[in-house]
Amino acid sequence: MTDTLLGLPLPDPGLESALADGLSRVEDGLREAVSSDDPFVADASRYLVEAGGKRFRPLLVLLASHFGDPQAWGVVPAGVVVELTHLATLYHDDVMDEAQLRRGAESANSRWDNTIAILTGDFLFARSSKILADLGPEAVRIQAYTFERLCKGQIRETVGPRDGQDPIEHHLDVIADKTGSLIAASGRYGALMSGASPEHVELLAAFGERIGVAFQLADDLVDITSESMQSGKTPGTDLREGIPTLAGLYVLSSGDPADARLQDLLGRALTDDAEHAEALALLRQHDGVLRARKEAHAWSDSARDLLEGLPAGPARDVLALLCDYVVSRTG
Repeated sequence: MTDTLLGLPLPDPGLESALADGLSRVEDGLREAVSSDDPFVADASRYLVEAGGKRFRPLLVLLASHFGDPQAWGVVPAGVVVELTHLATLYHDDVMDEAQLRRGAESANSRWDNTIAILTGDFLFARSSKILADLGPEAVRIQAYTFERLCKGQIRETVGPRDGQDPIEHHLDVIADKTGSLIAASGRYGALMSGASPEHVELLAAFGERIGVAFQLADDLVDITSESMQSGKTPGTDLREGIPTLAGLYVLSSGDPADARLQDLLGRALTDDAEHAEALALLRQHDGVLRARKEAHAWSDSARDLLEGLPAGPARDVLALLCDYVVSRTG
């Protein structure tokens, strides 16, 4: 089941009802979008839809629409598009990361194989494009630009920093492309489809980008600090798979000789359970975690600053709550 409103204490019953209704319609749209007359295609395509999730991106589409006409026809389809795109990237990411779990369940590539997972992700991209065709050329243009950034971010992450490039700067750029771009598109779609002013469209897109970076930084911290499967995967999964996170990059950039052992562990994938446990314990005690938490808060605060340019009201209040929500999970 989806935690549709993220457990947020929404300040306005009318807005809460509108958002709940909108997200219910997004769920209906998702189920319709992944339907197929081929039973195997349908089963693989609805696998992650039925696994649930935060639906953070459609929620932002709906919130952004309240700065125009939230009942405008294109708002809910745009929410379906961003979630389909997000789910498609998850199928592909799990193949890239050789992940075994997704949202606490067996990943699609584990249940079937890499080829099926990749093709299922492609199928979801195709279905999102079909919906976009009805939303108009500007919607297609936004998706093309977003998809370009998603691909660029994945390539840059895979290749790593250029010679002489700061690894931390590179990491933040990757997060902006891989996560921030689609959340920025969510804000842009909601505002655009609702007929909000051009100034508010741009502002909500910028808000989405910044809160998106905060969101990913926070998720990476949860993977380190959580004792449970709060993030939908086993704690320390990024460490085990050798995936860089900001806290780990702070350790690797340290000149402190006391960090030598942890730097050695972080420099490779940790398949040995004892080494993995040692690295996780050392990282949790390192001030790199505190520095990464401060960075997440800085991005969240910068997103909140943008809200001053929006009309006061319940929708703006909930966007401010989202700024708190994304970083409150990091402890």
